[in-house]
Order: sequence, then C-alpha cells, then structure tokens
Amino acid sequence: MTEHDIGWRRWYMLGLAVAAQATSSIVVNGMAFLIPSLNRQWGLNLVQAGFLVGMPLAGTMLVLIAWGAVIDRIGERRSLGIGLALTALTMSAAALSSNPVQLGLWLFFAGAATACTNSAGGRIVVGWFPARQRGLAMGIRQMAQPIGVAIASVMLPLLAESGSLQGSLWSVVAISVLVTGLCWIGISNPPRRAKREAPGAENPYRQNNFLFRIHLVSAILVIPQFTLWTFSLVWLLGERQLAPALAGAIIAFAQIAGALGRIAAGVWSDRAGSRVRPLRLIALAAAAGMLLLALSDCLDSPASIALLVIASVITVADNGLAFTSVAEAAGPYWSGRALGAQNTGQFLVAAIVPPAIGALIGVVGYPLAFALIGAAPLLAAPLVPNQAAEKAAVQAAG
Repeated sequence: MTEHDIGWRRWYMLGLAVAAQATSSIVVNGMAFLIPSLNRQWGLNLVQAGFLVGMPLAGTMLVLIAWGAVIDRIGERRSLGIGLALTALTMSAAALSSNPVQLGLWLFFAGAATACTNSAGGRIVVGWFPARQRGLAMGIRQMAQPIGVAIASVMLPLLAESGSLQGSLWSVVAISVLVTGLCWIGISNPPRRAKREAPGAENPYRQNNFLFRIHLVSAILVIPQFTLWTFSLVWLLGERQLAPALAGAIIAFAQIAGALGRIAAGVWSDRAGSRVRPLRLIALAAAAGMLLLALSDCLDSPASIALLVIASVITVADNGLAFTSVAEAAGPYWSGRALGAQNTGQFLVAAIVPPAIGALIGVVGYPLAFALIGAAPLLAAPLVPNQAAEKAAVQAAG
C-alpha cells in the first residue's frame, strides 16, 4: 500500500471512529431525551426516569478497562465489530422491553457493549496518524460526543412523539447495525511490532508516574467541565432570566464552539510538538475563565453570559490533548487499558459533580461556587508532567 493510499485511508478510518463514538454517545448520553416519553408511557417521575436513562453510563463505566484489555489483545477492527454488534442486539432487546425494569437492564448492557468505542477510537488515531497530525485527528475524533448528543436531541424525541418510545429505540438499533458494517469493512488494525520486540510492551505504569499524573489531571479538569454542562441552562434561566429558546441557543452555540475548540487545541499541540504544554496552559486558562465568570456573576454583569460561553469552550479543550497523551505514552500494547482507565476516572468524577456541585450552589450560591470550582484547574496545572517527562514516556512506549 502506497503512502498516498495510507494517507487517504487513515482519514476514512478516522471518520468511522467518529461514527462509532457518536453511536456510543447516542446510547450513553442520548437516552435522557426520552424522559418525557418514559413519563407518558409508564408514568415515571423524574427520579425514576433519571435513574433509568443513567443505566447505559453505569454499564460503560464498569467495563472500560476490560474492553481496553480486549482491544489490546484482539485489535480495533474485531473489537468494534463485536462491540457494536452487541450494541445493536442489546438495543433491540431494549426496544422489545415491556416494562421499565427490563428496559433499564438492557440499557445497562447496551452501555457496556458500546464502551468499546472509547479506547478503540483513540488507538485508531494514534496507530494510523503520525505524531505531527495526532492532535488534529484526536480533536476531530473528540467531536463525536457532541455530534451524538446533537443527533439524539433531534431524532429520539421526534420519533418518540410521532411514533412510540420503542420506535425511537429501533432507530438506535438501525444506526448501530449500519456503523457495525462500515467499521467491519473499513477499519484496519494499525501496524505494530511483535510484542517481544516492542520496547513499550511492558507495563508503562511501572516505568514512571506520567500516566498516573495525566489521569489525575484529567479527572480534576472534569469538575469545571461538567459543572458548566450541568448547570449552564439552569443558571441562564434562573439567574439571567433568559427565555428558554434563547438559553438553549446559547448552550448549543457553546457546544459547537467547544467542539471546534478541541480541534484547535489539537492543532496547537501538533505545532508545539507537545501535548502537556498546551494542557497546562489550558488548565490555567480554565481557572481564569471560572474566576472571571464568578466575578461577573457577583457583579450581575451582562458580560457574564459571554464569559459562560468562553469558560465552556476552555474547559472542554483539554480532553483530546490528554487522550492523545495517554495513548502515546502507553504504547500499542497498553493503550487500550490506559485509555479505559482514563475514561473511567473521568466518568466517576462526572457522576459525582451534579449532586455535589448542586449542593454547593444551594449553600453558597452561583458566584462563590464558580469561584471555588475555578480552584480545581488551578490545582491541576502544576500536576501536569513537564515536556522532558513526556518525551521520556513516549520514547519508552516505543
């Protein structure tokens, strides 16, 4: 295969990785858009419906590291084919469910099946793209989550309203089947040396603390990110007194800008030849953004809305950088497990943020809560490894 052919195919496979991750996002994040339908069909209240639509995320969190080990062993192509096929099967069972308990059980298994996309997509980027393009490629790949949420927000409520809850679930089955076929045909495992010859085949966690520090930094940086994702709409409606349509448009714009921001951060890291230097600066910028948002909110300034959008963009810009860094430092025989550990830590913190920060806002109000949350990225910045440690870790991984 010529370099030209490889160049074309790597971008095609990136597109398939985005499609696979977007499908996973529809399953894991999109079920929340069915809450009104769950209320109409089975009379579930918000607590019951919220628990039900959270089942895919619970399934995903429990198996991320296990899926990573599977991908390390059998490769990306077969893992995606198996995982997405199981997603289609479990979502089919969910669509056939006759009561909320059955639906919750099958959604849990669907979340576990679709978790394969998290590590497999990252490995495709690092395995097929040269270092000078990985930041850009991973930034594009990280757009899959908001793309999936956007598709789910339009498709699922519309189908549930015009047809039935089951009809909306069958649409997810159809998408899963389509993407399964495309990935099985179009994905190729990246080349890698025989394990006995690869310098990075041994456990990278035993060689240095680089991966541990990236995991910790990423988990801390989830705090401001999920705070804004969770409470922005409530803040705009309650504190800024905006109309629901306008508030929703602002949130949508912030999501789109955040997705583009991830790509920009990736390009920056490619040109800088480092993931950790931009990561540290983004952490400091996130702290500044949250503190400025807190100050403007305290002063009841109209600029607070613009600062909310800016902070929303900055606080998601680190995701692709950390993900790329983990895959590069873990090497081809450990990156699946390392990426699984990376996502597990982030998901665990993300699950804690809504109730914990909600309680904090209830006690101290939004301005002080925003200021206190700004301390999280300020704490994370000095924990980011330096460039010498990054270079050593990547070289050790081979």
